[in-house]
Amino acid sequence: MNRLVRTVAAMALAAVLALVSGCGKSDSGTAAGADGTALEKVTYLTSFGNFGRDAYAWVAKDKGFFKEAGFDVEIKPGQGTGGVISAVVSGQAQFGPIDLTGGLLQMGSGQAKDFVAVAAVQQRTMAAIATTEGKGIAAPKDLEGKRLADTPGSVVRNLFPAYARLAGVDAAKVTWVNGDAQTLMGTLAGGSVDGIGQFVVGKPTVEAVTKKKAVLLPYSDVMPDLYGNVLITSTKTAEQKPEMVKRFTAALLKGLEYSLAHPEEAAEILKRNVDVTNPAAAAAELDLMAAYVAPGGSGSSGSAIGTLDSGRVAKSIAILQDAGALPQGMTPEQIIDFDLVPKA
Repeated sequence: MNRLVRTVAAMALAAVLALVSGCGKSDSGTAAGADGTALEKVTYLTSFGNFGRDAYAWVAKDKGFFKEAGFDVEIKPGQGTGGVISAVVSGQAQFGPIDLTGGLLQMGSGQAKDFVAVAAVQQRTMAAIATTEGKGIAAPKDLEGKRLADTPGSVVRNLFPAYARLAGVDAAKVTWVNGDAQTLMGTLAGGSVDGIGQFVVGKPTVEAVTKKKAVLLPYSDVMPDLYGNVLITSTKTAEQKPEMVKRFTAALLKGLEYSLAHPEEAAEILKRNVDVTNPAAAAAELDLMAAYVAPGGSGSSGSAIGTLDSGRVAKSIAILQDAGALPQGMTPEQIIDFDLVPKA
């Protein structure tokens, strides 16, 4: 099944690259280095630390996809949706992935602005609560009276009130404490918390770190229409350098496609760049993520990797508004630049 998903993803990505490749040389001074032109320096943040789910950025760099597109890319570990948005808006980084729902919540609450999504990484949300057997958590209601950890700006934490409401959980009976992206799983393993905010693909890594069987409560069980991660840039960059954004997006998606087709190799590439990587766990994360990325499946948009559908985003906004998590009046165009999103 994973092989089939990877094949479909690879075929779909070809359509994306064909659409954007013709735009690749229109920005002065940013063409590929093969013709002697200086590469454009770009800082890219991962979504959350340096786990297997973010290996595709390292693959795009290692395989020369970024260089071919005219970029010299520095990859740094992100600290969740809030941290990535802040860094991109402030100019500390030019690109990074965030959870679309988390971005909507931050924009709707006035915590963040001046950023736009330009491609989907996952067609449905991978947000979840992760714990291990023996913690007494098997269903959402079991979270009451428990202690959970996550970074302050993470989508799992920010979306929890809406998730709790829809899942029948009294959010006031759940205690959240601050955690760091790099040490969160160690916190769970150490027993100081009962669960952590995590993506569903984090299951292999949770088990590798805790040495116990993982238990996950996916948010998609109660909110199936929500997108997962999307690539963002600043509104200023999107407006002033649209062709550059398209070239970068195409190169990154090429890395994503390659990683899903070759998860073991992608994991080894990540290991070469991030010493603490567990290659087996990283490859397993990519295998799990493939079903969330591939177009044509349940909850996906169109037939090409990276697409975003305005109607689906509007439905997500409505779900969050009904849950009391978003103000009325928000539109998909406030957070997505559909002129830059890969076409189906």
